[in-house]
Amino acid sequence: MSDSNYVVTNEPTKVSVTLGYTLNLGNFQSLRLDLGVVDSSRNGETVDQSFERVYKFVEDKLTAKILEAQSEAEEK
Repeated sequence: MSDSNYVVTNEPTKVSVTLGYTLNLGNFQSLRLDLGVVDSSRNGETVDQSFERVYKFVEDKLTAKILEAQSEAEEK
């Protein structure tokens, strides 16, 4: 493959993370939670650092929503 097939831009790299979790509610019911975020790398940030930052954000938000859903399910 020749180098002419690559386009170089000054645009930041986009990082996308999507995580999901299925919560068993019992009685043959379940709730599926999916959360995804697309963000751009920040100045001075490597792609790996960008990915880790976005992954941590998505993981924290999904965990909070799982706990919220579990709490609501237990109230019913």
